[in-house]
Amino acid sequence: MSLRAVAISACLAFPGLGVAMETSAGKVTVTKVAGALKQPWAIGHLPDGGILITERAGKIVHLMADGTRLDLGGVPRVVNKGQGGLLDVMIPRDFSKSRQVYLSYASVKDGVPGTALGVGKLSADGTQLKGFKKLWQMATPSNAAKHFGSRIVEAKDGTLFLTIGDRGDRPEAQNLRNHNGAIVRITRTGTPPTDNPWAGRAGAEPEIYSYGHRNPQGAALDLNGNLWIAEHGAKGGDEVNKIKPGANYGWPVISYGRHYSGFKIGEGTSKQGMEQPEHYWDPSMAPSGMMIYSGKLWPEWKGDIFVGSLKFDYISRLDGAPLTEVEQLKSKQTARVRDVVEGPDGAIWFLSVDSDALYRITP
Repeated sequence: MSLRAVAISACLAFPGLGVAMETSAGKVTVTKVAGALKQPWAIGHLPDGGILITERAGKIVHLMADGTRLDLGGVPRVVNKGQGGLLDVMIPRDFSKSRQVYLSYASVKDGVPGTALGVGKLSADGTQLKGFKKLWQMATPSNAAKHFGSRIVEAKDGTLFLTIGDRGDRPEAQNLRNHNGAIVRITRTGTPPTDNPWAGRAGAEPEIYSYGHRNPQGAALDLNGNLWIAEHGAKGGDEVNKIKPGANYGWPVISYGRHYSGFKIGEGTSKQGMEQPEHYWDPSMAPSGMMIYSGKLWPEWKGDIFVGSLKFDYISRLDGAPLTEVEQLKSKQTARVRDVVEGPDGAIWFLSVDSDALYRITP
């Protein structure tokens, strides 16, 4: 373990000065919490006020509530190649009792990388992930170094959703015999629940919950416990989807985008038996982290969807029916937003890849 005993620049033990940003809810304050991160990917809030941040190369930074900053020991070896590496972190609701920390990452299987999910226990002193083990890995890994998906969401019933991209093999997103382009649902021990759509059926992987996705890098539960995702399209056609069990979301048969070459994708924008997005962006904004807001600090934003843009450097706020992008939260700090989460007190936290920093938005 490499210990970096430096004070956090803001907001945990030693609050710092923030900058103002104008929004539809009035002026808010954006405060830098931690800098000098390296390709940060995800944020996990601990009950004691500490924060875990994954770095794609394979480190977890623990910002402890007392102001100490350290790199956790016991983190699994990852394939840091292309878009792969150490990706999401999820702190389950029972963490105070279980001490479990769930990670998604690129892991080798049969000599090539695939999306995997594992779990370890955070030591009492907060320095180690103890006993980390891989729980589950996609059936068909790929030499392609892209489209790992990798957001983890704990469902209301305690099962786990994990998003997986098509791994660059577009047609396989329509193939139920593998996990490419799927959202999987598993138990906390890595097994498929018996009420999954294809559990016990021949010719399909039992973990699949929905399929036909390109590369979902944002996922969150709404206030009623329903799963939503944000996924990358190609040239245009980034989507927000409300997930239904067993549904086919169309990739690469239907899309609102085009190939990067400019050629048409698939058969058009709709087909019977395939779901339509709740919202799509054209041109693409490159969506990543996603959060659905409780309304704790800003009641007017209750139930709204927030999605980070990796391309245009803002946080999108979506509302209404039909779902529409109604606002862009944009400042110097929102440069390539990789993750967006709501903190325990209702503040909005986000990671900027270009700034290599963690920020917090407060009234």
